[in-house]
Amino acid sequence: MYGPDSNFVEWHRNPQTQETDGFQVKRPGDKPVKCTINLQLDYQPQNFKLDPRLGRLLGIHTATRPVIVTALWQYIKTNKLQDPIHRDTIKCDEYLQSIFECPTMKFSDIPFKLNPLFQQPPDPIVIEHIVAVDPGETKSVTHWDISVEVDDTLKQQMNNFLVSTVAQQEIMSLDQKIYETVDSIKALKTKREFMLSFASDPYGFINKWLISQSRDLKVMLNIEGDPEEERKAGFYQ
Repeated sequence: MYGPDSNFVEWHRNPQTQETDGFQVKRPGDKPVKCTINLQLDYQPQNFKLDPRLGRLLGIHTATRPVIVTALWQYIKTNKLQDPIHRDTIKCDEYLQSIFECPTMKFSDIPFKLNPLFQQPPDPIVIEHIVAVDPGETKSVTHWDISVEVDDTLKQQMNNFLVSTVAQQEIMSLDQKIYETVDSIKALKTKREFMLSFASDPYGFINKWLISQSRDLKVMLNIEGDPEEERKAGFYQ
């Protein structure tokens, strides 16, 4: 875009466009002109600009679909939003509820619920440049370094895996096995601590266990106990 007259020069790439190293734009004039160059990158793999609400929550402005899904899953795990019983269910906190407009959602629904929050295209790269016309001014070449994400076949496979319904079922199945294994480890840990406590002090352990059982029994039956009677072994016969 050149100066106050708002002249535009646009170049669009399409699938039939041949590879090129550059092009020239000429404009007659006798005064330096400020121009703004907007570069809309052809991201491969495709990048998405996130809805501002979700972007602030995840700390992401523009990223690929797998990166966004991974960041959301990390947020869910960090804030312990996964239902402890129904592992494939996510309990939305106040922030996710305001974004997805639902109190709960299935893990397999996340890719579909994210679709309306993807804004295209991402913001262009903006370069301000002065077109100098003074003959006495030394001509110079200006370079800009632009970071681009190189296409990776593994990322494409990951993307296909994340959006696949079969893959989601496989993930949930593996997650369920992990949760069952963790529960089994916790049960074995409790059992081990029980045995170690009994082995180290059998007499004290039995006394503590009986007191605990008596307290639980009174709570269940809603009765008042006699501490003096409970001290005697005959009380438990």
